[in-house]
Amino acid sequence: MARRLRPVGPDFVETAPLRLVFAREVAAPPEAVFSALADDGSGWSEWFSAVTLVRPTAGGTGREVRLRGGTRFEETVLVSQGPEVYTYRADVTNAPGLRALAEEWRLTPAGTGTRVQWTFAADGTALFRAALTMGRSGLGRAFRGAVTALDRRLASAPA
Repeated sequence: MARRLRPVGPDFVETAPLRLVFAREVAAPPEAVFSALADDGSGWSEWFSAVTLVRPTAGGTGREVRLRGGTRFEETVLVSQGPEVYTYRADVTNAPGLRALAEEWRLTPAGTGTRVQWTFAADGTALFRAALTMGRSGLGRAFRGAVTALDRRLASAPA
């Protein structure tokens, strides 16, 4: 059953009761990484194994996201400041126990490549927060695998 979450702003990534932050360096330049995040929603399922669909909505200011296992989100893009920051929040989901969610992708130059930092900021029931905290290492592995796959995808893309 889909339900509406508490609307949050970009500052939620710093103030959320639960914040999981992961980072990894890739060879691709920030502009290419940002474009893959913000402009190529259909490509997410090619590099982020948990994602089965990302489709723009509301003229590009929103997104519909579906994950393996059936979790769905309707999201609002909060910040699209290329090539540095891409932030969105979940407005509607079928994920149990979740009350608020925002995710931020922060990109900074690292030599000739990019340092990709992903912040997963959430609020939910005590059971949800405990489960997410226990699942932190799995989420970290998923992030590292996704960013590595994205880097390979960008390296093989035609110039």
